[in-house]
Amino acid sequence: MNFSHDTELSLRCAAALVNTNRVGGEQLGDQRLLGAFLNEWVWTGRRDGDDAELAAVWDLRDRLGGIWALAGDETAAVAAVNELLADTGARPWLTRHPELPEWHLHLSADDDPLAQRIGAEVGMALADVIRDGELRRLKICAAPDCDAVLVDLSRNRSRRFCDTGNCGNRQHVAAYRERQAHQHRDL
Repeated sequence: MNFSHDTELSLRCAAALVNTNRVGGEQLGDQRLLGAFLNEWVWTGRRDGDDAELAAVWDLRDRLGGIWALAGDETAAVAAVNELLADTGARPWLTRHPELPEWHLHLSADDDPLAQRIGAEVGMALADVIRDGELRRLKICAAPDCDAVLVDLSRNRSRRFCDTGNCGNRQHVAAYRERQAHQHRDL
């Protein structure tokens, strides 16, 4: 399944946002850290840089994490995404930027509040996932000690581990060591 570039980017950003408090402690603890996150994901438009904006992003982060948790229940996920889109007042329009010359959708005005803009973009990306029947691509890391979220964009939907905590490698090493220990016991 190939999603549009802006859909994939929004999904990856959403997963990264949700994971900012799931792996390694709080990573958006102040406006400076939020600003770095926004710069990394190339968010344009209004930035207030105050505590209210940071709190709104935290609330959105929790809400998005809740949508990931609903990925196994299409009806509940649809309701949550519809509510998110309604709450953000999403108003789609086509645009392009010098650094991203392909046409893509923006779903709110550049001067709308940050959490509203992020919520609208991610809400539309999640709507695309649902419309394409691909909710199973929204996953929680399979490592027993990790609750990070991920977007499985692999061709065969086989990705199981996040990339935030080296979980896949740790699980593979643990399985290898278990096999080695089992072989040595059998000798």
